[in-house]
Amino acid sequence: MTQPSLSELTRSFAGIGVLSFGGPAAQIALMHRVILDEKQWVEEADYLRALSFCMLLPGPEAMQLATWIGWRLHGVRGGLIAGALFVLPGALVVLGLTLLYAAFGEVPLVKALFTGVQAAVIAVVLEALIKVSRRALKTREANLIAVAAFLALFLFKLPFPLVILTAAIWGYLRTPVSPGIPDRPAPPQVLVRSLKAAATWLAIWLLPLAALVLLVGGRLADIGVFFSKLAILTFGGAYAVLAWMAQEVVEDKGWLTLTQMMDGLGLAETTPGPLILVNQFVGFMAANQIGGWQLGLAGAGIALWMTFIPSFLFIFTGAPFIDRLTHMPRLSGALAAITAAVVGVIANLSLWFALHVLFATLPDANLGILHLPLPDPTSLRVLPALIAVGATLALVWRHWPLLIVLGLSALASALAAVV
Repeated sequence: MTQPSLSELTRSFAGIGVLSFGGPAAQIALMHRVILDEKQWVEEADYLRALSFCMLLPGPEAMQLATWIGWRLHGVRGGLIAGALFVLPGALVVLGLTLLYAAFGEVPLVKALFTGVQAAVIAVVLEALIKVSRRALKTREANLIAVAAFLALFLFKLPFPLVILTAAIWGYLRTPVSPGIPDRPAPPQVLVRSLKAAATWLAIWLLPLAALVLLVGGRLADIGVFFSKLAILTFGGAYAVLAWMAQEVVEDKGWLTLTQMMDGLGLAETTPGPLILVNQFVGFMAANQIGGWQLGLAGAGIALWMTFIPSFLFIFTGAPFIDRLTHMPRLSGALAAITAAVVGVIANLSLWFALHVLFATLPDANLGILHLPLPDPTSLRVLPALIAVGATLALVWRHWPLLIVLGLSALASALAAVV
């Protein structure tokens, strides 16, 4: 293995950040090709252990893996550079598109373009559901956990954090402890460095939040608190938390309309970087709603800070203990149960998005403790339905590139609007 200079590391992750399209699987594969195959900076076994560790954490695992690679090669400074460069190109693109959307989103042609994107998003989430279920549902128990999670969210409207926590506890308690795992305590100097890192990054994360709550208040403080909660609950990738976030910001808080939420997801899908950059769009739109684009920029910045700073905290605190953590069977059992529950969460997201995009009228039927949305068949939106079917066939069956599917869907909707 070779040791790169800091400038080499910076150039490599700048390139990775610009090219990191296609979600976490594609991003992790891209880093593997560049960092391991081409540069030979990290051993395969270390890379896989770090990936397993990042999958145990809440937040964007690909960004956390990039941070770990930087940390492994050049300490905290390298981790900051790699993690930041993985996110910043996509964040700048999303911010630019968000500003254009806020200014021109109601223009009929632009609105038609986004109608096509919204319909295609149904196919995107369905594809994510299929991929995650293939990886996670390998046992009868995993299937039962996924079904239970779906019913808890879709029919009983139980809180998302409660569903994830219950799955984690179940998986932890159901997993036996392996007697052969060595129990070697970490050296004192490693513990001290880790505690210092935890204190430093907790302060970097939470002191600005405290200042927002105590000194600023209002919508910006609400954005900070909301995305801080979200940062510690995003297990299983962005799709797992999107339904809860959408319901919170659309139905409970009224920060965005459902149309805007779907459009934001479409923007995040077409740009490099983690899909969770949709948080930046939500933060901007939530603040822009009451204070114009200047406050919107502040909202976007707060959403970014509260979303990604915790990932630096987790990596810089936990990286020295990766070997031990990835060999803890009960922790792995909790993660496996969470991953199974995430299938049910994404299934709920898929159905929720589809119903709201495809039907204009969607009253709720409250049957005791059950809350069941009942779409009005006469309110079916025919064009989005046709685009959604076409996008599903292209993406899931024919495996067309995502950007092509989104582009063709937008184009089909725009052509239908002008004909």
